[in-house]
Amino acid sequence: MSEDEKIYVSYNNIHKLCQNAATEIRSVGKPDIIIAIGGGGFIPARILRSFIKYPGETNIPIQAIGLSLYENMGGIGQVEKIGKEVVRTQWLDFGALEQHFDSLIGKNILIVDEVDDTRTTLHYALNELHKDVEELAVKLGRTNEHTKFSIFVLHNKDKPKKADISREMMNGGVYIAAKTVPDAWIAYPWEAIDIDEHSVKAIAQGNN
Repeated sequence: MSEDEKIYVSYNNIHKLCQNAATEIRSVGKPDIIIAIGGGGFIPARILRSFIKYPGETNIPIQAIGLSLYENMGGIGQVEKIGKEVVRTQWLDFGALEQHFDSLIGKNILIVDEVDDTRTTLHYALNELHKDVEELAVKLGRTNEHTKFSIFVLHNKDKPKKADISREMMNGGVYIAAKTVPDAWIAYPWEAIDIDEHSVKAIAQGNN
């Protein structure tokens, strides 16, 4: 792929996309917790928190999960194989969450990633988090408490998806893609070696 075919995005642009999405995210209620899918979800999750949280409100904790896609699982070492493609490399510590946060049961949960490409990762994250919360609710006798899942991505690629997002599992939550883009390689600023050159290209494409 040539450099001209890539979509360059600046930090400024990402900041504005998060700011513009904050009101819609709040439309279903302030998230009790933000779960960032690493590593692309970390930066937008942190920026989002600044706009979602109103002055005087308690802070919104951010937790990280790690998911990767592999075609061949041989020689991965300590990585745990979960399915044919998605590999869980980091997950939530539910024991710690229970001690400091009263678990995720009945909470408003926001899942954040940078891009909705094939949708495989988002599908896996939502399904597994929903399953974990349901199992814990049954264990603790709290099945009457309804957990809500919302999803935010900076970019949704306009292409056929390999998986669907279950609205039933989201339980009233929203799916928000700040921007829908063509199916092209997106160059994010945290991947740039020369950030000045990257910013120039992003501005030339109108993504500043």
